[in-house]
Amino acid sequence: MAANALMKDGLGEAAVERIIDGLHGAGADFSHAVFRKDALSALPRLELKDRVRHLIVVMGKHLPSSFPQSAKILGRIRDHWDKGDPNDNLSSFAAWPITDYVAEYGLNHPEVALPLLRYLTPLYTAEFAIRPFLECHPEMTYRQMVLWCLDSSADVRRLASEGIRPRLPWGRQLPSYIENPSDIIALLENLRDDPSDYVRRSVANNLNDISKDHPELVLETCRRWLADAVPERQWIVRHATRTLVKSGHPEVFPLLGFTAKPVVKITPPTLTPGTVELGGALHITTTIRSTSTKKQRLVIDYAIHFMKANGRTAAKVFKWKNLALQAGESVTLSKSHPLKPITTRRYYSGKQRVEVLVNGKMTQSADFNLLVP
Repeated sequence: MAANALMKDGLGEAAVERIIDGLHGAGADFSHAVFRKDALSALPRLELKDRVRHLIVVMGKHLPSSFPQSAKILGRIRDHWDKGDPNDNLSSFAAWPITDYVAEYGLNHPEVALPLLRYLTPLYTAEFAIRPFLECHPEMTYRQMVLWCLDSSADVRRLASEGIRPRLPWGRQLPSYIENPSDIIALLENLRDDPSDYVRRSVANNLNDISKDHPELVLETCRRWLADAVPERQWIVRHATRTLVKSGHPEVFPLLGFTAKPVVKITPPTLTPGTVELGGALHITTTIRSTSTKKQRLVIDYAIHFMKANGRTAAKVFKWKNLALQAGESVTLSKSHPLKPITTRRYYSGKQRVEVLVNGKMTQSADFNLLVP
């Protein structure tokens, strides 16, 4: 697929053909031409997630109305699935409607649907499809996910973690687990030393989700995990605490081996140019000098306080550099920050502020002007 392809293009005409061929190969009985017409009738004007929902409806129209019967077809599809172009990083999207079909039509048949999701998740992660089952059949689904932690497939073991993330991006939130994540922690205990990086990354992301609501629980869990001196857990802990680092939680820095109370002198950041047009870049320079008699390990970040529509500002923290400073040592840091239009932020003209953070603590700051056409 072309480098400038949109994510929704992963569910285009070629994906529809692969879905048709896979279902036919697995024993589905429907008209290829009619399915294709139904699928493509609305697809071009839809965005990615709406394409997923549309194709689920089309599948529901053409597969047996009895979910156990359609599940038998889907339970054979891996043997007939065209994985698409291996150089196309969107090719796996074709299987997304298939996994989510199970959540839409199989919710009243968990005894059939849950094993089917285990079978389908290597085609395209069932992390979105499992969430309605956690809400409607929490005990049965949780028991199944605990068993999946022991599965021989890394895709299935990852599903056990990723599917129960309380704040999964693109997925519906799980309010009960946001309120009380103790069952998630218990499940992650089974995966913290998983041999697969793919699974351990999910464990770290899950803990990071939990840290947004229960920082002390995550810190306590990380301390306990690090007590056994298992090298792989150190990476999990660093990745799991990234939100706590950005928010400046004081207990996270010594946990990661950084100085608990840094003793430094920082110059106010130099910002050039003083006025930046949207689309340009802001150059930030500051000097940090250790005033301690001991070596210090520091996390240096910076926050930009962007102006909002009401004239107030809201800070966004960006990573800069991790440092080890000897007693009395100085270092000058420079950073070029692009100020380009992005879909997740709206910029407003006026005074904005840059502030340097040391181990999560705000220190020196300076202002610049942003011009938005």
